[in-house]
Amino acid sequence: MNAAVRAVVRKSISSGCDAYIVREGYEGLVEGGIYIQEMGWEDVRGWLSEGGTLIGTARCKSFRERAGRLKAAKNLIARGIDALIVCGGDGSLTGADLFRSEWPGLLDELLKAGEISQTQRETYSSLNICGLVGSIDNDMSLTDATIGCYSSLARICQAVDYIDATASSHSRAFVIEVMGRHCGWLALMAGVATGADFILIPERPPLEGWEKEMANVIKKHRENGKRQTIVIVAEGATDINQNAISVSFVKDILANDLGLDTRITTLGHLQRGGPPCAYDRMLATIQGYDAVEAVLQMDPKKPSPMIAITENKLTRQPLMEAVAATHEVVTALKAKDFDKAMQLRDSEFEEYFTAYQVTTKAGSMTEAILPEDKRLKIAIIHIGAPAGGMNAATRAAVTYCLSRGHRPFAIHNGFTGLTRHNSVRELDWITVEGWAIRGGSEIGTNRSLPSEDMGMVAWYFQKYAFDGLMIVGGFEAFHSLSLLEKARPSYPAFRIPMVHIPATISNNVPGTEFSIGSDTCLNALVDYCDAIKQSASASRRRVFIVCVQGGDCGYIATLAGLENGAMAVYTPEEGMTLQMVDRDIQLLKKSFENDQGMNRAGKIIILNEHSSKTFTADFLEKAIREEARGRFDSRVANPGHVQQGGTPSAMDRVRAVRLAVRAIKFLEEHANSQERILDDPSTAAVIGIRGASLVFTPVQKLVEEETEWAKRRPRNAFWLSHRKIADVLSGRP
Repeated sequence: MNAAVRAVVRKSISSGCDAYIVREGYEGLVEGGIYIQEMGWEDVRGWLSEGGTLIGTARCKSFRERAGRLKAAKNLIARGIDALIVCGGDGSLTGADLFRSEWPGLLDELLKAGEISQTQRETYSSLNICGLVGSIDNDMSLTDATIGCYSSLARICQAVDYIDATASSHSRAFVIEVMGRHCGWLALMAGVATGADFILIPERPPLEGWEKEMANVIKKHRENGKRQTIVIVAEGATDINQNAISVSFVKDILANDLGLDTRITTLGHLQRGGPPCAYDRMLATIQGYDAVEAVLQMDPKKPSPMIAITENKLTRQPLMEAVAATHEVVTALKAKDFDKAMQLRDSEFEEYFTAYQVTTKAGSMTEAILPEDKRLKIAIIHIGAPAGGMNAATRAAVTYCLSRGHRPFAIHNGFTGLTRHNSVRELDWITVEGWAIRGGSEIGTNRSLPSEDMGMVAWYFQKYAFDGLMIVGGFEAFHSLSLLEKARPSYPAFRIPMVHIPATISNNVPGTEFSIGSDTCLNALVDYCDAIKQSASASRRRVFIVCVQGGDCGYIATLAGLENGAMAVYTPEEGMTLQMVDRDIQLLKKSFENDQGMNRAGKIIILNEHSSKTFTADFLEKAIREEARGRFDSRVANPGHVQQGGTPSAMDRVRAVRLAVRAIKFLEEHANSQERILDDPSTAAVIGIRGASLVFTPVQKLVEEETEWAKRRPRNAFWLSHRKIADVLSGRP
């Protein structure tokens, strides 16, 4: 929420507007006075990394009454405020829209009472309102994500990871309660990300006799060799008859029916705390920026907008339509119309629920097993540098394969391992069970291409009679898929469906806007930059130049700059000039001069490793130090391979599961004769997120039309528009 305030304040000022904050929510609007405060550019420096809300929030009974809203209108007019951006849940946004609809009547009443002048009545004849959704539950309709939800999910996953280690050590069961009175998003995503044994959510309550089903699933997992048990319960979970399911009731089942040593953990408000994750910083920033543009462009006759996001696409939705759709979910739940409740959630929700079912309940979904003649032998290989989520994708692919009766095989250590060491191993459920939370690559990865020994690769494919191939990795994986597809006429062994799941911190694979691992990288950089900014703030006289990876793709640099409030960001796409460097040094000098050591927020510059061969990090450090003339100094900070991250982020884990399940389904759909595949380039594809859709794009099409081979990146990138936002909010000319 603080990142949103920062973006709104700075975008407003850069647009020539006066920016105000209202402290303590609607209570501050009603009280006025010191609660409504004008903000300057430097007032919000350092707010990106702060958790909670620095301007406060409070429930306000008086604003629910017309008399309270009348006082609020008078206070706004007194300050010359004619636009309001509200960040909150459906109740806050409903109140905002009501306030806007009443505005003309409120002004007439104030004019009649002599509280405002006729000139003021005419000047402030309309109130423009825009909504930003701040909710950890992610329960607002018409948007995929709300500000705060992924930070909360990250906190839950971290807690479950820690509990998992304790549970495994003592062979215990844990029942974990998470927030979500009417929305099971947190519980569902936590279950997907951590591989929990069982989840209970409001939208899909278990059928009668669910206690026995849960016991059977957990018993099966234990028989397969699992030492620990995790059950995640949303606080609003009920059974099919709308009877509440308590964590203590679940505990009794595990303890009494299965004889497990069981503990309860209620995460409570821990889920709301801590600094925001990288994605929430980015989401709040770009939505806050767009909210200012929305109120400046608003037509008083049109409905109030809500800034939403669908996949990676920012959209403006009618605020009250979103609120009404959200309330409709609750109505459906009360009416026991659970299918409708699922449909009213965003398009991903049901897909993730299905993905959870087929990747977690080992051997307990016999109805999903295919006839023997439809079962496949599927190879999985990692290519390129390690990236967070590679193991989560592999685990999901393996468990889905097993649920369908397929046989999954891991090719260890890439194509080199295959051709030199015959490193093919069949994978089983218990082997991959704990991989969801592991970073790196459990089956090994390297940058070798199949072209190094194409004949031997084909020989091994033929030896094992693979029916499909799933490649997980970055640009080398993309290149490998294109080589295998081109080799089909010469090698019949490659006439099988093949799919590539992009996984690289650089996010430079054509065919997708999001690669697994890039979010883990950005979170690692957020933590790293928060730490060095703390050092810079302590000295009050220091700027850090952070040199980040990404090759010739500036995605990581741009997003890291946006999420960390960098003074300047340098990328290969934009390049660097002496004039640009001089301009940014002058901006630094001005910033240090203005704050005179009073501002504690540290200053950083983000530099992509390939931005320039001349203007390197060392050059920048010396140039800044020379120009500072002792008034401040500079340091180079190189996070190096820390950027690959440790434990994968929650977002990378859940997206890895979704992509992996869809990838294996793709192989199932195209597992036909070799003759048909030879003439069908769509059977070798990259799975990716594009705009508002998850799509498969033939690698042949991507190679010919969308790849900038010399720079190893897509020709067009959705995130390029973020560079402008980063520049505007940093005050960069």
